[in-house]
Amino acid sequence: MRGEVISVDGASGDGLISGDDGVRYGFSVVDLAGATPRIGDRVDFVSEGGSASQVVILPSAAPGPWANQTASTSPTGADLAATSNAGFDFARAMFSFNGRLRRSHFWIGFAIIFAASFVSGLIPLIGALFSLALIWPNLAISVKRLHDMGKSGWLVAIPFGISIVLGVIAVAMIGTALVADGRAPEDFEADPVSAIALMGPAFGVLAISGLINLAFLLWIGIADSQRGANKFGPNPKGE
Repeated sequence: MRGEVISVDGASGDGLISGDDGVRYGFSVVDLAGATPRIGDRVDFVSEGGSASQVVILPSAAPGPWANQTASTSPTGADLAATSNAGFDFARAMFSFNGRLRRSHFWIGFAIIFAASFVSGLIPLIGALFSLALIWPNLAISVKRLHDMGKSGWLVAIPFGISIVLGVIAVAMIGTALVADGRAPEDFEADPVSAIALMGPAFGVLAISGLINLAFLLWIGIADSQRGANKFGPNPKGE
């Protein structure tokens, strides 16, 4: 893969390459296979999941459009963040899994999803289908927030997987308790207290699931951004 260097941090050696495929790739000192490139250099590199490795400067390449940029005007840090994340980009934040998402934008997206989920819950059937559709934007903002922390987006599968497993366990516990009790569900209408006592352990399992999801939400919602560019893109706060 070939591209052009559009950002180099003189302190850390981290940088950003605009690939010929239109995608931006982050790199660090350990990814260089030779001298440190400068802004505007044409380079050859190996693409590895959104990051560039084995970066080599092409010696005879003509200078690219970024070559005339000085250190003060090059699109690094705050300039890149201002260009790509000047404000809350609804479509990008809610539907794309690429790039990074800062904390404030994550909470804006979460508030939108929460409000939409609450309203849809008031509408029978259609609301249930709409709630299923909200899984996509929920995953999108969570994955990009993990990217912003320098973590793999696949970590989002942990709380989702735990919720599914514990949900199945809770349903199985309720079914087993009803069969062991021998009463029909309608028999509990006159005695709701015994129904609550019978299903108490299952509710406890669901509560554990809720606490795990809450802990995960607070973790990705409170943790700070990884400074500088990483393999998922530039820091959206320009730091």
